[in-house]
Amino acid sequence: MELTHLNPQQLSAVTTTSQYVRIIAGAGSGKTRVLTSRIVYLIRAFDVSPRSILAITFTNKAANEMKQRLFSELGDLIRSSTISTIHSLCVRMLREDIDVLKWPKNFTVMDEDDQKSLIRQIMKDMGFERNKYKPASLIHYISGQKGGDITPERAMMLAGTNETFQDFAKIYARYIKVCNDKYYLDFDDLLLKNVLMLKSSPSVREKWQKRFHYIHVDEFQDVDHIQYEMLRLLKSHDNYVYVVGDPDQTIYTWRGADVNFILNYERDFAPCESIVLNQNYRSTKSILDGANSLIRNNIMRVDKDLFTTNDSAIKIEHHSFPKESEQADWVARRLKELKNNGIDYRDSAILYRSNYISREMEKACRNHHIPYMIYGGQRFFDRMEVKDMLAYARAVVVGDDLSFMRIINTPRRGLSPKTVDTLTSFAYERGLSYFEAATMYREFTPKVNAALDKFMSLIESLMVSESFGVVTFFEHVFSKSGLKQMLEEDNELERIENVKELMNDATEFMNIYPESTLDEYLQLVALYTDKSTMLHQDHVSLMSVHAAKGLEFEHVFLIEFCEGVFPNERSLSEGKHALEEERRLAYVAMTRAKKKLFITDSAGHSFVLDRPKQASRFVDEIDETCIEHVNKVVSRSNLLNIKSSNQTVPIRLQDKINIPYVVKEEVVHTEFGEGIVTAIEGAIMTIAFKFPHGIKKMIPNPALRSKKELQT
Repeated sequence: MELTHLNPQQLSAVTTTSQYVRIIAGAGSGKTRVLTSRIVYLIRAFDVSPRSILAITFTNKAANEMKQRLFSELGDLIRSSTISTIHSLCVRMLREDIDVLKWPKNFTVMDEDDQKSLIRQIMKDMGFERNKYKPASLIHYISGQKGGDITPERAMMLAGTNETFQDFAKIYARYIKVCNDKYYLDFDDLLLKNVLMLKSSPSVREKWQKRFHYIHVDEFQDVDHIQYEMLRLLKSHDNYVYVVGDPDQTIYTWRGADVNFILNYERDFAPCESIVLNQNYRSTKSILDGANSLIRNNIMRVDKDLFTTNDSAIKIEHHSFPKESEQADWVARRLKELKNNGIDYRDSAILYRSNYISREMEKACRNHHIPYMIYGGQRFFDRMEVKDMLAYARAVVVGDDLSFMRIINTPRRGLSPKTVDTLTSFAYERGLSYFEAATMYREFTPKVNAALDKFMSLIESLMVSESFGVVTFFEHVFSKSGLKQMLEEDNELERIENVKELMNDATEFMNIYPESTLDEYLQLVALYTDKSTMLHQDHVSLMSVHAAKGLEFEHVFLIEFCEGVFPNERSLSEGKHALEEERRLAYVAMTRAKKKLFITDSAGHSFVLDRPKQASRFVDEIDETCIEHVNKVVSRSNLLNIKSSNQTVPIRLQDKINIPYVVKEEVVHTEFGEGIVTAIEGAIMTIAFKFPHGIKKMIPNPALRSKKELQT
């Protein structure tokens, strides 16, 4: 077998004979090459039976890529190996042995659409209104209960007096019963049933331990506790376990991944050999050194420094802009320059921490006629909550039937599809608009008539709001329509961010065109929702950093690298572990770039953060020898160098700000309501607001007042 294409660390990883092996594979270090070469080496050098080899991946794409590479090396010989996602593996094992749990082998596997259909049917059978709860929210809830080993009875007890969670617990109980009666398994059940099967039947566990003598796990940093438990159950005294991952790329803790599993692997699988792959074949030295200096601030990691033989002198570029629109315009102009220099759009990517950030960048791409594609999400103005807000605006300005149909039950108002059908038929027969029909038709029950009257009163009040300006109008829509309450109850934090970003857009519009009307704003938005220029073979990729994991691009623009955005505002209130994940996410973003990395931030007020923006603290953590600052403004650390007695004394700017509050003081915020100041650090206050807002960090601003001051 030819192994000369491997570097010394890769060669050690491929040829090791240790029973338990942990490969710490840095970004761009060739881990897929190592993993496939390892399997080929076992078969060719040691005549290992392909049937005894298991390789677990976490996506179908990764599994198919590995199969293709192995097939090109081994041909049909590899077909008897098991190379699959962990869920596919579970299906295979359960099909053979689930009967030990007294389940039939012809059980039904449900995908997410099947789950939604089942939940809708359960809600109907239990007498809930069709749109009272979103199936997606219930799926998330049920998954969380299962992952936490919480029974329906326990879930009901935990719900307390909260009516929504009581309903969720009741639906959860019915869901479990139906699945057991009908022999349905969702994706969570595949793992849970498999673990239960292996635990409860020693003979079945021994069978699979013998079947898979050589176990390989890719992306090991992403395993959750159920997956880890399954791996421990497949381990025996005789088989070999080989895991590959990078603790510095653990970015999915919000869906159960735990960095401690790869960090503690040496303890649970002893004696263990650890091999670090730290030669990067993707990025330049400046990009790697910058990423290394950033991630070195994390404590929960295995020490490694990526290096490369690509000694390009090109540094990371950091640009600060006074406004988000100027930032987006600059990025678009740079993309045009690259295109004019012969670099295809497809070789560049624009990355951001949260999806709402794409809005300004999309507009700039359209203004400069740059084809783009949103990956892992929708274009900003196509997002459901944004379209809902715009439909309310059209209802006031135009009163068209399409806007009526979109908002009549958004949020739910107890108006059934039959009620709406009756109204639309009445309108059609008399040549009326749907809004006109809603004011005239009164042959429903008193309850339905009252709901219709309330809806039309809302529209009339919004017509009055229109005269106060576009921004105020949208603020009134969000609060008065019930959309805000609906999204908060469903914990749709990202959708709320999108609505606030729409208000940012409206603010910018009014700043440029202060005499303009809501109608003129809608006309401008219509230009950005035209899809005619979207499809283009050569396009720039816009995506969140999570969606970019595993990808690489010649040029990467990491935009809105601002405090509260990246690191995310919520992570700042959740402690050091959350901040470390944000830093890992930034590390992943930086290491997507091959030749050139641009980092940008913007100032100005943010509706999402409810305060002025400033550069991310992560900018200061990047080694100054790796990065070139252009128009850098005072960053999060806010350090002023004041020379005194020939010494440079760092003084925090926030220390010079007068904080008119004290710890334990009661305050009132125009959006979040009542709260208590729990901590003050420099200019940053930690405030505990009532449910559902929770802990927020903010600086003093006009939206925040002392409760005592308001009472006097």
